[in-house]
Amino acid sequence: MTLLSRRAVALAPLAALPLFAIRTRPAHAAEFSYKFANNLPATHPLNIRANEAARRILDATGGRVEIRLFPSSQLGSDTDTLSQLRSGAVELFTISGLILSTLVPPASINGIGFAFKDYGQVWPAMDGKLGGFVRAEIAKRGLLAFEHIWDNGFRQTTTSTKPIVSPADFAGLKLRVPVSPLWTSMFKALGAAPVSININEAYSALQTHLADGQENPLAVIDTVKFYEVQKYCSLTSHMWDGYWLVANRRAFDRLPADAQEIVAREMNRGALDQRQDVALLNSTLQDKLAKAGLAFNSVETAPFRDALKAAGFYSEWRGKYGEEAWGILEAATGGLG
Repeated sequence: MTLLSRRAVALAPLAALPLFAIRTRPAHAAEFSYKFANNLPATHPLNIRANEAARRILDATGGRVEIRLFPSSQLGSDTDTLSQLRSGAVELFTISGLILSTLVPPASINGIGFAFKDYGQVWPAMDGKLGGFVRAEIAKRGLLAFEHIWDNGFRQTTTSTKPIVSPADFAGLKLRVPVSPLWTSMFKALGAAPVSININEAYSALQTHLADGQENPLAVIDTVKFYEVQKYCSLTSHMWDGYWLVANRRAFDRLPADAQEIVAREMNRGALDQRQDVALLNSTLQDKLAKAGLAFNSVETAPFRDALKAAGFYSEWRGKYGEEAWGILEAATGGLG
């Protein structure tokens, strides 16, 4: 299996990131060889930093624990890989909480539309009480979520037909969304026609006009090359999304106690490093994507939040999550209605 090459602390633009490099296996096979799956390209910061963490783990455990990366949905779609994680065929998986919610319903709560205003609200919540609440819910399903969630980012809307300026622009739009009830519910409330498609099939869906738009953070729009099949990028910032690094509990418990500590420490370090990388990219990617042909426009978010409130979106999901979870969310974001 190939692994990403080592990176310096500061990321250069994604175009300059290295591709996979051949890794020589140690003279003696690792005692524990675990698969780490995700749906992102090899050049995404998550894979850069996860690879670095895997190297540190191999060194710190004296070669006992080897973690092999499988990016770009190599082991299957998100839903397929989640099933493999639960069975133990895959030991580690980074997955959006909104997709994980098909198994752990409260895991999607950070994705409530227009809840978080900025990262000043996101990280205290996800590293604090809200993240702790979600991790406890994940643990009830026999999985282990690591302490620090990795950054996916605030999601923006791209289309091939017209820019999104007001809620009315979503009317009838065939919008590709991940396979998650919250996404479908939110965009239906805004009048769109959401189409649930896994990320590994999203580019072709846009290319063939099975969908006319999609929504993702700028780093994903860049690395998946959505700009090749989209014309407009509206800075809706309609939800913040992250990747929980989730382990099969039985596989993690097989590791000796010292190895468990090393794996957790280095993966959490990788998550914090990756957050900085995404912040750097977010400061430069708009110019890069504009040069690639995307036309950007800013959006006033208050009308979208008002539209969701009027459609009963917030009250519906408050009922689904329950008062405890909703109270924790609003303590971090302010009242949502």
